[in-house]
Amino acid sequence: MTKPAKLICKDLWKIYGHNVDAIIEAADFPWHDLELDKHGLIGAVQHVYLEVEEGEIFVIMGLSGSGKSTLVRLLSGLIEPTAGELLFDGQDMLKMSERDLIEIRRHKMGMVFQHFALLPHLTVLQNVAFPLTIQGQSKAQAEERAHEVIELVGLKGREGYFPRELSGGQQQRVGIARSLAVEPEIWFLDEPFSALDPLIRREMQDEFLRLQGMLKKTIVFITHDFDEAIRLADRIAIMKDGHVIQIATPEDLVLNPADDYVEEFTRHVPRDKVLSVGAVMVKGIDGEGEGIPSNAKISEIAAQVVAAGKPLKVVDENGQAIGAIDAQRVIEVLVGSRT
Repeated sequence: MTKPAKLICKDLWKIYGHNVDAIIEAADFPWHDLELDKHGLIGAVQHVYLEVEEGEIFVIMGLSGSGKSTLVRLLSGLIEPTAGELLFDGQDMLKMSERDLIEIRRHKMGMVFQHFALLPHLTVLQNVAFPLTIQGQSKAQAEERAHEVIELVGLKGREGYFPRELSGGQQQRVGIARSLAVEPEIWFLDEPFSALDPLIRREMQDEFLRLQGMLKKTIVFITHDFDEAIRLADRIAIMKDGHVIQIATPEDLVLNPADDYVEEFTRHVPRDKVLSVGAVMVKGIDGEGEGIPSNAKISEIAAQVVAAGKPLKVVDENGQAIGAIDAQRVIEVLVGSRT
């Protein structure tokens, strides 16, 4: 069953250039790449339709210059679109007053960016409590909530530290705690881990998944790293030249790319970490054993299946047998992961 949409954008555009308002007003809508080029305009985001479901991790990815960061700034209300609709809980954000929009961004949206933007003269506790004091909460209320989220992100005991006394990963945790302090309904993260070393980045991904398992936030996550995307995402939107090319689960992107660009984008993805047992099993035949969940990834069960030397039973979420998987199927995926 499809979850309700938390955020919807319809035919969203962001166009930059000299005298853009006058050119757009005189032009026929919708615009096209050729017409934009003719007028010296840049379509940073063009003709984008998407829905972010409540409680999902929706990843937007693409190469540098694809428009992903511009799109997340549009979705979060940081910049205004040139045209289109943007609905948050069914309300059109583009028709709201500036005051109402600020209230939504303060109380219902959380944001974490690549650069931590911590206030260097404030302690960890003060940095995390800062957005709450901006909302008008008392110092005692703000600090009580700040202590809760500091413990949540694993920084208990470091409340009195200044940012310069923390590692990069710890600073990012402070940024995450600060954005969570306001208890946002939707959480925007723009390449939050890309400045971190690989090992710390992996640890932060683990921490992020742990937090999501507890909090069930609606999340829009920007990255250019496909390995990070497939590890975190419920669904992925791939962007190119301001357009959203395809929106799908990681598995669907690998199995059914919309065009050559998406196929090339996913070519070197480790398929065993993306494909589920249900996607490669043989349906309608019996297997042995207690049953392997159909939603398990091949990487998680490969050794078990190969060691068994015989087809193993695959079961659905209700424990009902729906097919079988054998070593040959697993090996085909593993070989494909390395080509």
